[in-house]
Amino acid sequence: MTEPIRCGWAASAPEYVGYHDDEWGVPLHGDDALFERLTLEAFQSGLSWITILRKRANFRAAFAAFRIEAVADFGEHDVERLLGDSGIVRNRAKILAAVTNARAAAALPAGLDALLWSFAPPPDRRIRAATDPPRATSAESVAMAKVLKKRGFAFVGPTTAYALIQATGMVDDHDATCWRWGGDSA
Repeated sequence: MTEPIRCGWAASAPEYVGYHDDEWGVPLHGDDALFERLTLEAFQSGLSWITILRKRANFRAAFAAFRIEAVADFGEHDVERLLGDSGIVRNRAKILAAVTNARAAAALPAGLDALLWSFAPPPDRRIRAATDPPRATSAESVAMAKVLKKRGFAFVGPTTAYALIQATGMVDDHDATCWRWGGDSA
């Protein structure tokens, strides 16, 4: 059986294959699920995504399965516990941002899902054309980052917001040759 053609980045490590095939670019909903992705994208900043993927189970254990209400209740003792956890990325600013973001998400009247998905481009602009080069930001990610910051979120700039938009299926940024690409290849 022939391996399907994937985006170029997806073949560089076994962990990427499963992530690419089963998660990346697949529409994701649910406040806690989106909080997990938002948190992991922030932790990835300045690091490789493979580092985060390899520590993902540890992150889930350390951050109460990314349940927003639980993380929002984290205090200084939890921050110190996380700083001592070698199974995750031990960066004080990113840990504090995760707690801050949980509190901000918990305060959203309509929930995190509704807020984040309000920035998804219209359906006719969600699939990257075969000729479009990859990008790191978009008008939507710039607007999302601005609103998140205004609502009290931290460590979520336009590039991190765009990575979230890609990862959660708000856009389809798969390569045109990839089996997951949803565009018309004709």
